[in-house]
Amino acid sequence: MILTVTLNTALDITYRVRALRPHGSHRVSEVTERPGGKGLNVGRVLAALGHEVTVTGFTGGATGRTVRDRLAESAGVVDALVPVRGSTRRTIAVVDTTTGDTTQLNEPGPAITPAEWSAFQETYEHLLRSASAVALCGSLPPGVPVGAYAQLVRTARASAVPVLLDTSGEPLRRGVAARPDIVKPNAEELAELTGSHEPLQATRNARRRGAHAVVASLGTDGLLAHTPEGHWRATPPVRAHGNPTGAGDSAVAGLLSGLVEKLDWPARLARAVALSTATVAAPVAGEFDRALYESLLGRVTVTAESAAA
Repeated sequence: MILTVTLNTALDITYRVRALRPHGSHRVSEVTERPGGKGLNVGRVLAALGHEVTVTGFTGGATGRTVRDRLAESAGVVDALVPVRGSTRRTIAVVDTTTGDTTQLNEPGPAITPAEWSAFQETYEHLLRSASAVALCGSLPPGVPVGAYAQLVRTARASAVPVLLDTSGEPLRRGVAARPDIVKPNAEELAELTGSHEPLQATRNARRRGAHAVVASLGTDGLLAHTPEGHWRATPPVRAHGNPTGAGDSAVAGLLSGLVEKLDWPARLARAVALSTATVAAPVAGEFDRALYESLLGRVTVTAESAAA
């Protein structure tokens, strides 16, 4: 079983409009709702790839009930979310169908009490006993300690469970120091972490800070990986047009599934790039265009990078 952690779950609401204009009134052509938050997106993609998946994190209020109801419709995903008194947040994506651009509005999430945080840690430790790998994903809701991911990384390592970390800011900085097996920042998050805006140098710097392997998302330019086994750049054969929300989460699913299946790094990276590209072409996060994914998988270019500092 692969475990994904989403401390700040969400109900993802996507509006589609012909053209998004500031200060204007818009007629929405389509509305979709999905259980959201990075780890839930990762979990749905992993399940679609055929893996057994359990998702955990916090959920509460009427919005939380809707998230759990919708999650029950996701085949292959086991719900181990921890209830809280506060209400799960909503995220609003407005897709301009003319340009393909997406505007995102993210609520902060419920305030988590010390007792709720303790209850989650007990659930997490229990779930790790049967986990083959764990992904720690996304932002922290109010009330959760800023060093939460560092603590969860150390707990996974103590249980000998490989752990992937995908977050940003101070939680990323502290989490990297706890020595996760993989960190997957985007270029902006990587630059904030290391102070370097040159991706190759920045991935090296992130490994020096404690990460076993660093895989940086470079948007439409693919992925850059710095690992003990080698250094690679993976680029898609085409640039998909659509909604990029969730593309990074699909990359995480590709990396984590490849780790569990014991694929070599080039194969993991090719899968991650093909999945993330196919996700851009899908209507909502947590889904991917399977036909496009399968057509892309054998055409992703993975090239070795120089290991020189």
